[in-house]
This record gives sequence, structure tokens and C-alpha cells, in this order.
Amino acid sequence: METKDYLKDLQDIKQMMSQSTQFISLSGLSGILAGLYALGGAVVVTVLIDNHPSGYITLESTTFKLIVATAMVVLVLSLITSYIMTVQKAKKIGEKVWNPSSKRLLINFCIPLFTGGILALLLLKNGVYGLIAPITLIFYGLACVNASKYTLRDIRYLGITEIVLGLLAVEFSGFGLYFWILGFGICHIIYGAVMYYKYDRN
Repeated sequence: METKDYLKDLQDIKQMMSQSTQFISLSGLSGILAGLYALGGAVVVTVLIDNHPSGYITLESTTFKLIVATAMVVLVLSLITSYIMTVQKAKKIGEKVWNPSSKRLLINFCIPLFTGGILALLLLKNGVYGLIAPITLIFYGLACVNASKYTLRDIRYLGITEIVLGLLAVEFSGFGLYFWILGFGICHIIYGAVMYYKYDRN
């Protein structure tokens, strides 16, 4: 009887430790690469806009479709890179990629992110282009802040920075692409480099 109680206590302790453990396998290099992808995408979008015939970019135009395609390529590349490098780092430090901490991290990250994505699509559908860059920055920042409780604290600071940039992009309308470059490009590179220096070098 005592042996069963002892094993149960050990299982409870193990579960409590698992629930309180932060997911630390996020890769700083993946943040740097995501920032570089964003900068590359921004260059492509800038060229597309500059070469577009004078006039309003409509939803049916080839330019608009190419811009959306570019954004999707950047997103997919960032997700794939992040997943691969996270798996590699998790194996290196002996942490499981799919554990209670990573599940909570993913859920708390995705709720604000998907909400912002849906809102951005609705704005896009209704032709409110000026708020798309600020909305994506703000909700991405909220996603980072919300998920930071379950991972490295640096993600919280990245999130706050993205939120501030999103609010500034609302105030200085017309410069949304530049704030987007700063938030998703430069900030990712800086924070990725900081995280790599602090956690990944060993």
C-alpha cells in the first residue's frame, strides 16, 4: 500500500514539475532567419508596388496576388525553419518538442495570432489596407506576450516591441510597410541574435 502511495506521489511531483517547466527549445537562429525572410519579402513587395501601373491596387490585380503570395512564402518558410531548428535544439538539450509546456505555449500563441489573422483578412476583404500592417504587428505582439509565460522571457519583450510598433504604424499611417519591416524584419534579427548569444551558443 505504501509503495503504491509512494509511486503516486512521485507521479504527482513529476506532473507538477512538467506543468511548471518552461519550453526552452526555441531557437535564436530561427528568429534571425525569419527576420531575413521578412526583409526579403519586403524587398519583393516594394518592387511589385513600384512597378505597378499607376492607380489603385485592386484585389483582382496581378500585383495584389503576387504580394499575397510573397507574404505566404515568407510565413511558410519562417514556420518550417522554426520547427526544424526547434526540433534540433530540443534533441540537443534532451527536451521533448511536444510536451505540456509546448502545448500551452502553442495554444496561447495561436489564439491572438489567428484572431489578428482573421481580422486582417476581413480588413483586406473590405479594402481597408492601411490597418493591415498595424493589426498584424499588434496581434503578433499580443501572441508573443501571451505565450511568453511558457517560454523564454525574451519573447515577452519582443511582443511588447511589436505592439508599440503596431500602434505607431496606426499613428503614422502611410508608413505601414516600413513599420512592418522594422517589426518582423529588424526586430526578429535583433531578438534572434540576443537569444542565440544567451542560450544557443553552448
